[in-house]
Amino acid sequence: MRFGLLAIALIAASAAHTQLIIRRRKATEGAAKRSVLVTGVVSVSALLVAVFTLGTSRAEQPPAVDTGTVVSAIDLVNQTPKGKLQNPYKDSEANIVAQGATLFRSYPCSGCHGGNAGGGMCPPLTTSDWIYGGDDDSLFRLVTLGSVELQKQGYTREGLITTAGPMPPMGPIIENSDDLWKIITFVRSRYDSDPAYKYGAPASQQ
Repeated sequence: MRFGLLAIALIAASAAHTQLIIRRRKATEGAAKRSVLVTGVVSVSALLVAVFTLGTSRAEQPPAVDTGTVVSAIDLVNQTPKGKLQNPYKDSEANIVAQGATLFRSYPCSGCHGGNAGGGMCPPLTTSDWIYGGDDDSLFRLVTLGSVELQKQGYTREGLITTAGPMPPMGPIIENSDDLWKIITFVRSRYDSDPAYKYGAPASQQ
């Protein structure tokens, strides 16, 4: 009799223990699921914030300015209305001037106009004697097209300085527009005449 009661008690205790384990396991699994759910929500929220921030940052960035880096000098001349070519650089930018000087001497420019643009078999580029005008547009087109083609497009001589011959077209030789703008920037830095004529005749005299 006592043995029977003891067996029943042990079975009951075992069943209660089993139920406790099951309840604890379910509680643990529920907590794990809630943890995974919370982690997923946080991760998605962080991703949305990152995407929104990146999009806003890009939207606030100003558009890049095309200085003709990958455009040939001839293409830039052909696609730009007369009088609208403008140098993106200033001769106060030492780094650009240094690059322009290197380019000036690496192309045939220095062979005719001297290594420092002071003149040689062709006129100096340091004075106010601009033969076809000293503005950016005229200089860029002159170097690119050469003087013969420039005259065909309606440009006329303004300066009376004597030249050894026509200016050859350098557009097919100079690698791209950016190189030419840097060369012109170097030439501007070498100017040593009346500041009023640095970019050609003043508007009051045109």
